[in-house]
Amino acid sequence: MPPLLDRFGREHDYLRISVTDRCNLRCLYCMPEEGMEFADASHLLSYDHIVEVVQTAAELGITKLRITGGEPLVRPDLATLIRRLKAIPGIEDIALTTNGMLLGKYAEALKAAGLNRVNISLDTLDPARFKFIARRGELKRVIEGIEAAGRAGLAPIKLNCVLLKGINEDEIASFLKLAYEQPMHVRFIEYMPIGHADDNWRNHYLPLSHVLDTAQREGYSIARRTNVKGNGPSDDWQMEGGKGSFGLIHPVSDHFCKSCNRLRLTADGSMKPCLYWVDELNVKAALGDSEAMRDIFYKAMDLKPENHEMAAKLANEALSHTPTDRRMSQIGG
Repeated sequence: MPPLLDRFGREHDYLRISVTDRCNLRCLYCMPEEGMEFADASHLLSYDHIVEVVQTAAELGITKLRITGGEPLVRPDLATLIRRLKAIPGIEDIALTTNGMLLGKYAEALKAAGLNRVNISLDTLDPARFKFIARRGELKRVIEGIEAAGRAGLAPIKLNCVLLKGINEDEIASFLKLAYEQPMHVRFIEYMPIGHADDNWRNHYLPLSHVLDTAQREGYSIARRTNVKGNGPSDDWQMEGGKGSFGLIHPVSDHFCKSCNRLRLTADGSMKPCLYWVDELNVKAALGDSEAMRDIFYKAMDLKPENHEMAAKLANEALSHTPTDRRMSQIGG
């Protein structure tokens, strides 16, 4: 079948699948502390539905999957889904993005089911600050999850740190030290205006040039690294003598759209060609019809824009299209 090529010649081989919009944390950059309306369980794609979508995706050249949420581990029996997805011909790699709170309980089962690797959200190394950012939960449970992932053989382990001006930028040096001393891959992520381009976002947005400045100030000798396994947009760096590495994901200050190879499937059954824009395609309408399902993927290619224009939003410039009003947890982190 024809490959998944968009209008700009980008070939797509990567699908991010959200299995729930629910989460056991309320991180301040992701959702409000109170008042979130979550989809009823009956409105979510079943595991059978997700498998059907991925079977078509694999026929069209999708080889890599990432399971996301919300927090994907609050969805019951996630290992069963991963086992079924890994059995689909053509699927080579399955990753998971999690906040780590339940990973200590499920890491072994996930690995046995076929999960290859894991990204764990960790925005601070300070227990009190963790409570402030996540609004609930405990840092020690995330640490336990990281340790369990290592014991289970999930590799590489990547730690996702959203940098927030005035909140955690003073921990950049601590995260760099962690990546130097441990075989961890720390990825610093810019705060994105997904569903809430408000003053809170503008006040806390921090460009990732601060990370490179801090690395230089701390005396690290750094060089670009190209062999970190993964499908994402990270600009990776190795510190001379270090056991791990660090990466920069800067969608606002230096967007990576020209190399975008991913589509997103929301938990309630929408295909999103681009994280930022409002465009979505109803996958549920094509269930049970393989030709209609293929058409959904090809239509997504036709809809996909050249870039997301987040930088224009930061500068208060006019946008060419309509941004999504969904929160990150409702799309898939």
